[in-house]
Amino acid sequence: MQTCPILLTTLNARYMHTAFGLRYLYANLAELQAQTRLQEFTIQELPLNIAEQLLANQPQIICFSVYIWNISEISQVIQLIKQIAPEVMIILGGPEVSHPPDIPAIADHADYIITGPGEQSIKTLCQALLSGQRPAKRLIEGIPIPLDQLTLPYDFYTDEDIRNRLIYVEASRGCPFKCEFCLSSLDKTATAFPLDSFLEAMDKLLKRGVKNFKFIDRTFNLKVSTSVRILEFFLERMSDDLYLHFEVIPDNLPDKLKVVLQRFPANSLQFEIGVQTFDPDIQSLISRKQNNAKTKENIQWLRHHTGAHLHTDLIFGLPGDTLANFADSFDQLVALNPQEIQLGILKRLRGAPLNRHNESYAMRFNPEAPYNILTTQAITFSAMQRVNRFARFWDMIANSGRFANTLPLILADSPFDRFMQLSDALYQLAASSWKISLKRQFELIYLVLTDHFKLDSNTVEQQLTTDYHRNNLKGSPTFQPQDKFIKTQRIGTANKRQQLHQNH
Repeated sequence: MQTCPILLTTLNARYMHTAFGLRYLYANLAELQAQTRLQEFTIQELPLNIAEQLLANQPQIICFSVYIWNISEISQVIQLIKQIAPEVMIILGGPEVSHPPDIPAIADHADYIITGPGEQSIKTLCQALLSGQRPAKRLIEGIPIPLDQLTLPYDFYTDEDIRNRLIYVEASRGCPFKCEFCLSSLDKTATAFPLDSFLEAMDKLLKRGVKNFKFIDRTFNLKVSTSVRILEFFLERMSDDLYLHFEVIPDNLPDKLKVVLQRFPANSLQFEIGVQTFDPDIQSLISRKQNNAKTKENIQWLRHHTGAHLHTDLIFGLPGDTLANFADSFDQLVALNPQEIQLGILKRLRGAPLNRHNESYAMRFNPEAPYNILTTQAITFSAMQRVNRFARFWDMIANSGRFANTLPLILADSPFDRFMQLSDALYQLAASSWKISLKRQFELIYLVLTDHFKLDSNTVEQQLTTDYHRNNLKGSPTFQPQDKFIKTQRIGTANKRQQLHQNH
């Protein structure tokens, strides 16, 4: 491998993800690009192997982009590198290290840390280090660059990226809202990229074969005239396999935007809609401005008048939250019938204003990433664990779309309470909420609906069988009484070698 003085690297959560921020850094390195290589890994890879591949470049500088989802694995990689090649200079950047003094322990192993935007600061720092100068300050505050002066990163998506990975794009940066659980609340406002150059870049991506665009704008529909122009740009180039993902403000859907949304074919749009909570007291406490009535009206309109896929979000564990008011928000959202409800457990983000409530609401977080909430003044650890399992089973059963015919039997007229009962019973039967085969999911749900909910077995079997065949599963599902199922499971715990001995 050819030597390379500067490496830009990170660990993505999955192979299909791309490190959008690193491409911005690379795009704006100017003359340093020739001495720089971008290398991406995933958190599933062994830290020792990652260290080996990085050091094979014989780098002088390695720059890591650090997030809540990769801090643990990156910490291991950096400690290995400092043992093997202590002369290699380590630079950290990203949200996880951008809010001193609240920074992780791995910062002690880094030579330099850049907080905030890094496009200009990383270039200046690397130039100094390569020329033999060592800045005295380890902590370097990132210098924002006006968006019209940034070099856009889209040319640095490779052909492999386009074939196999998500393509992230952004038409604006920042957010004018102050929701305290989100780091975007630290932004002063939202700022748009120059629209003509942005659309020109999108046209180039389309011509290169990109079919799936994931917009990371926090507030895509903030300025409706810009949103409409972007949507019309894609409508003019619409194809059967073009798919656009946007994060939208739920209570801002004026008629001008509705008109253009109705022109999109079914299943070509996905909207991520952060509801988070319908509780007005919690909304006020965390500085979230949301018109709940308008939010509901807009979700219903989108569901009934467009073919967009609606991915809605709720957060459990916010200050002032209880199981009862979370259940109320959940039931209200279920009634709106979005295709997906993502149930997030609150996480402690470094630098987020929400941390000001930690003591007054006795909010206790996991000390290890992803820093999920464990208990609060009103939520016990046991209740938190139940909701964690609820969220996992909801994703498996409801969000997956695999049980569309059976789900109404489960939810009936009390969605949260009924699904919590299902979740508790499934966990008791399976002793896990992970790695349950699809066939076994059908068997377990049958048992709970007939044994726990006392539903008519023929009705349950009919709906489950319909869903079974919708999933294109081979053969027919096996439904059996609970006592027989438990006996089967007990016998099945023996491994294959033990079973051979039992049979002779």
